[in-house]
Amino acid sequence: MSIKALVRRGYGVLINVGNWLQSPLLLLVRLYWGWQFAQSGWGRLHHLDTATEFFASLGLPAPRLNAIFISNLELVGGVLLAIGLGSRLIAFLLAGDMTVAYLTAARDAIQAIFSDPGKFYNADPYTFWFASIMVLVFGPGKLSVDYLLAKRWEKSGEATMAERRGA
Repeated sequence: MSIKALVRRGYGVLINVGNWLQSPLLLLVRLYWGWQFAQSGWGRLHHLDTATEFFASLGLPAPRLNAIFISNLELVGGVLLAIGLGSRLIAFLLAGDMTVAYLTAARDAIQAIFSDPGKFYNADPYTFWFASIMVLVFGPGKLSVDYLLAKRWEKSGEATMAERRGA
């Protein structure tokens, strides 16, 4: 076997292993960061006055309403993210939440993104933001409720098409 064939074969194995690991990795990201979001939302809901004061200190409009909204988004969104239901929509909303967190509570980290990248990725919102972006872009993976629902709808859609054709 030639070197070229060995490299192709080895690279093919690497691709297959990587593809096989996508869904477990996305599951781990969803479970861990979904839980973190849910805990954050739960904590804010139970300390709404503190969250309201913090939001007011950031200059956010309607700080109490925003605290209630964000707390519920993170609590419910975190649970949905963890189980993989409505994943891309929830990831979009949570990424928006973390973008606002960056713009209000970690503005200096954004300003230092090129001059001091460590400041950017060490800021509190970063891992939440990154996990949300990851699920938004790559989807929830095959180990999710979204995947199971898509498979079910696909099967019922095929049955409906077959019925229409008289099969």
